Formats: sequence, C-alpha cells, structure tokens
Amino acid sequence: MRKSSQISEIVCYPQNGLDEPAEAWGVQVHPLLQLHQTNTPSSIFSIVNRLHRLCPLSSLFQFILLIYSSKFIHNSSLIHFQKKVFGFFSFRNPKSHVPASLLPITVAVIVSVIVTSLKTFFFLEAQKSKHMSRASRSDVSLGFFPHSSHHSHLSDESISFQIDSSFRSSSRHAVPLQLMEEQTTTKINSVDLNGKTKIGGEEDEEERDIDNFQILGHHMFLKRRRDDNSSGATPESSSSSSTSSKRCRTDQSGQERSLESRRQAVRAWGNQSLQAADPDIFDILEKEKQRQYKGIELIASENFVCKAVMEALGSHLTNKYSEGMPGARYYSGNQYIDEIETLCSQRAMTAFRLDSENWGVNVQPYSCTSANFAVYTGLLSPGDRIMGLDTPSGGHTSHGYYTPHGKKVSGSSIFFESLSYKVNPQTGLIDFEKLEERVLDFRPKILICGGSSYPRDWDYAKFRQIADKSGAVLMCDMAQISGLIAAKESASPFDFCDIVTSTTHKSLRGPRGGIVFYRKGYKSGKSGKSDGNDKYDFEEKINFAVCSALQGGPHNNHIAALAIALKQLATNDYKSYMQQVKKNAQALASSLLKRNCRLVTGGTDNHLVLWDVRNLGLIGKNFEKVCEMCHITVNKIAIFDDNGSLTPGGVRIGTPAMTSRGCLETDFETMAEFLYRAAQITSVMQREHGKMAKGFLKGIEKSKEIVELRGQVENFATQFAMPGQDV
Repeated sequence: MRKSSQISEIVCYPQNGLDEPAEAWGVQVHPLLQLHQTNTPSSIFSIVNRLHRLCPLSSLFQFILLIYSSKFIHNSSLIHFQKKVFGFFSFRNPKSHVPASLLPITVAVIVSVIVTSLKTFFFLEAQKSKHMSRASRSDVSLGFFPHSSHHSHLSDESISFQIDSSFRSSSRHAVPLQLMEEQTTTKINSVDLNGKTKIGGEEDEEERDIDNFQILGHHMFLKRRRDDNSSGATPESSSSSSTSSKRCRTDQSGQERSLESRRQAVRAWGNQSLQAADPDIFDILEKEKQRQYKGIELIASENFVCKAVMEALGSHLTNKYSEGMPGARYYSGNQYIDEIETLCSQRAMTAFRLDSENWGVNVQPYSCTSANFAVYTGLLSPGDRIMGLDTPSGGHTSHGYYTPHGKKVSGSSIFFESLSYKVNPQTGLIDFEKLEERVLDFRPKILICGGSSYPRDWDYAKFRQIADKSGAVLMCDMAQISGLIAAKESASPFDFCDIVTSTTHKSLRGPRGGIVFYRKGYKSGKSGKSDGNDKYDFEEKINFAVCSALQGGPHNNHIAALAIALKQLATNDYKSYMQQVKKNAQALASSLLKRNCRLVTGGTDNHLVLWDVRNLGLIGKNFEKVCEMCHITVNKIAIFDDNGSLTPGGVRIGTPAMTSRGCLETDFETMAEFLYRAAQITSVMQREHGKMAKGFLKGIEKSKEIVELRGQVENFATQFAMPGQDV
C-alpha cells in the first residue's frame, strides 16, 4: 500500500434554500488531488477544479455554492472545529484561531487518532453567518471515518472526507456516488461505521451499482452507496433520523391537508345548487318557468309532466352509461339499470294491453324520429322505398318529404326513396282510393299511417288491406295520439299494424323520448291464424338498429321517467284525464266555429284542432307571432287549398297542456275568445303595416291592443297551477 493512495470521500447534501436537486452526490477523490496547506478560497477552488476534471459532475459547483452559503470559508480564511456527535475531541470556542501553518499537523494528528480507533467520527461545522437568511440556513459538518468498501484492500487505513448539510426536505434521502480508485478485487471483511463486520460475499448484490472506467491511466469506478436502514445507527444518525421523521411527518401532514383541500374543492363543486353554480342559467330557467306559468300553452305536441317524472329526469341515473340491451351491456355495473329498463318495457306492454308472446318493445330511442329511422335502418337497405302522409296534409317529415323545389327535408328522404300520399283538399280527409293506387304503383316496402296534425281517427283496417295487396310492412306513428290510444279514447293500431312507434311526451305526458313496438312470433295467414311456418324477424333487426347502429348509450334517466309515466297510463285517473282532453278540444272547436272560423275537416276526433285562418285574410306566421306576444303559444302549419296548392294559412291548436293544468271546457271557451281577439289584432296590423315580416313585426311592437290582451291572458293563466312547480 502507498500512503498516496488514500482516498477521501466528499458528500454534499443540498439545503432547502438552494436550487439543488433532491439527490446528493458524493465523489471519492483520486490521490492525484492533494489537500493544499492553505484554506484560502483560491485553494478550495483549485481542489474543486481538479475534482471536476476527474468527475465532471454539476454537483461540484453546487458544493462551492454550499460552502459559501454555509460560510465554510470565513473572512479570516481559518477553519474552526466544533464537536458534533462523538464527544471525544472538541474545539468549543469558535473564536479560537489555528494558524494556517499548523493546519497540516492538526489534520495529521486527527487522522492518526481516527485510524487507531476506527470508531471515532469528527465533524467540522462552519461558523454560521449573522446575516444568513432563513432559506439558506445550513447545518454543515466535516468528519473523517474509515471507508468500508470491499473493493480496496486499503480499507483498514483509508479515510473519507465528508461534508454533510442536513437536507431540510425529507421527502427523499441523498444517495452519494463514489469515485474510487480500483484496487485488487479480493473480497475481504470490511468494517462499517459501527464496527460491525460484513463478509465480502454479502455485498455481491452491490456489484450491479458499479461502473468501471479509466482516468489518466488510472482504473476508476463509480459506485452509488446503498441506503441501508438495517444497519445500526450512531447517535448522530439517530438524531438525524428523528429529525427526518419529524420532517417526514410534517410533510405527510401537509400532504394530507393538501389532499383534503382538494377533496373539499370537489365536494364544493359537486354539491353546489344550480343558482350558486351558474346564476346565468338559473335566471334564464326562472324566466322560462314564469313564461310557462303566465302563458297559455296550446301547442298540440307539448305537455306538462308531473313532479315524479321531473325528479327521475334530474336523478343520478344521468351518471350511468349502459350501452346495449338489458343483460347484454357493454359496461358493467348495470344490474339496476337493467331492472329499470325491464320494468319500463313491461309497463309499456301493459299500458297498451299487449301480449309479450306476440309483441316486443324497445324504450331506448331518443325521440320518435329516432325510432322511425331505426325501423327503416333495421328493415330496409339504402334506397328502398317508403310511403307516408304528406307533411302539409298532416304527416311528419320523418315519414319522407320533399319541398316543392325538390329539396330532401329529412334523413328518411335522403337515404331512402319516399313518396307521399295526400288528403282530399276539399274534405281534409285521407283519400284511400288514391292511396291504394299510389301504393300499388310505387310498391313501398314500408307503408306508414299516422301523422303530426291530422284531427281525425285513422282507419287502420283499410291501411292493412292496402299493405297486404302491395306486400308492404304496415307501420303506425302514433306520436300525437298515443295517450288517447292507451286510454281507449282512440282506435288502436296494434290490431292491424306490424310496427308501432311513438313519442313519450305529448298526450302520453311523459319525458321527451321515443318508443318502438314490433311484432314477433309466428305470422298469421289470411284467415288471421298462424300457419306455424313463417316468423317475424323484426326484434333483432330493430334492436340492433337502435343500438348500436344509430345510438350509443340510452338515457337512463329518461327511461326511468318513462316507466313512471307508463305506470300512470294504466290508472283510471289517466283515462279521465284523456277524456277531458278530448272534451276540451271539442269545446274549443265549437267556440271557434261559433265565431265563423274555418276548421280543417270541420272539427276534431282527438286532442287537436286545425284552424284555417285564410278566410280572415291572415297569414299563419303573422297570427302565430301576435299570439306569442300575447303569451299564447300555437304553431303555424301549411295546409292545402281547394286547388291543392300549398299555403301557409293555418295554425294547429292542442288541448293536453292546459288540461294538465286543470282547465275544463268553459276555460277553453275563454281561450277561444283570446284567440279570436288575437286574430282581429293580426288583421288590423296587416292592414296598417303590411303582411311582410319586417314591417309587420315593427308595427306590433307598439300595439296597445297586444299589451292589453297580454295582461288579460296572464291574469287568466295564473289561476291554474303548474304541475310539479312551486309558482
């Protein structure tokens, strides 16, 4: 062994006040680096520069920063010693100075004592600066201790030089790197700081942490010291461990407080009321509530739902995604969703008195238009033919419609070929002779009955006969009259049709959505009995078309709300309600007829009235606008004149919504008077300002007659409660 082969180890632990990384680096110094006899800043820089040439680590520059921040080099350029852990030697008086010339002798004496004892550990601490900031306060110590590396056969005589600044953030422990001169690879016993013997073979696991290389012809290796918590601890390490534990607990407590504050933030967001979370939307909703409460709602497609339905629509079922069918979902956690949908389907069958062996139902469509398109998608190929009632005749655009200029209005006309049948322009009723002629010529694969604004009952038996002659599937869209059918106040299509679709609001008084019924089981022959050979194949095709060909996950909150509404359909109270709807429609029609108003078909068999306002010289759009300004809502429609041309001269009026608010026949007679006065105001405004929209709308803004009528309407409407609302 050569004396010059002694290896020193420098370990620097960063402080909170500096910008060092959480890891600390240790560098064992090659014997080429000799400690100068002076401890001036220039000599320290010389040592660091040599260290950096051997091991160019950024931590060496951090070491310089640590020295200056800890006032390791005092203005007097002298090193002061202080007792730290082991109390064998101490220079307690920080003001006592050691001449620079005696520094090597002092070091030699201390080294000889340490090598002899093998257990003594001294530390040097710089005098703390009076002007040191809190962020850069340090606890720096210098000590010598026997090296325990098994890679050097000089482990009995080698010493290490360590600078330790206690890392104030205990989130991670420093693990130093050691730059060591490679010696013989003989594995011998080594002694750790506590005097415990380690067999060389026990450290084989550390070999993977060593990298070998050469510097200036000298074999070197880098080794990261393993943080061994199983070994015994010195009093200093115990104290440091205790301090670290306290810091760790403090940081842990801070982290827990941070986590709790984040949880509280989520709870605060999730539990805010609508008014607190979004005052803008809340204010608009309140305005809409007041509009509904103070106005007269006469749109045939609208209704007021009960409180139970609204509670289900605003429930936690909105949170669940359940794409698929009951028992066959794409996601887990749907056992209760399956129960709700199954119950809803059962109630739908019960409401319309259907046998589950011959009929099936899908309650997932988002609307009746979605239900209709699912039927087309499931049973047809693109370009196949469909036929439904013309929209101006009272049909719906989802049954196929082209404008007079040939524009395709709905998806059913875009993806399929549609041809409409029409009503007789003189009577307003369906002309079945022309219908049959068109069907036999056009040969649609699906024939559609049912409409959006047809005030009379449907002759499903005649449709069945025509469908059988052409080989078409007969489909009924009962969206407008489903409530009347459930209450047996209108003829049922289920006795004649193959497929029946509907909305779930309107006269059904449920949430906004769609539903589709389809036949299943064996088909019946001409005698009306099954021949046992041919079965309906609608179920699988329609269910697949709904999900996942056209839709994703169903709206579970809507399905639950629909189940509630369907339960009400089976009660006597609902039957009485629908009977009143029809009575109110008839009372309204009679009141208008008494005032010489013209009604399409001359009256009504269901819940709606079609008023042709052309004999009063009015345009339906202008009349609709005046009614709206008076807080009466109706909707304009186009109707055929005697020559069969399309004119915007009608309005559609329905009775379900105001019947839900408790209005009876006498109340609808009052509403008829309001409507007639609105028509008179419209006539005056058209004469004074013209029929064109720009001049007409400007004129009605200043109409005193409108203001007066609006006040009377509000006084009338506010007499009746709003279902499910506290107003």
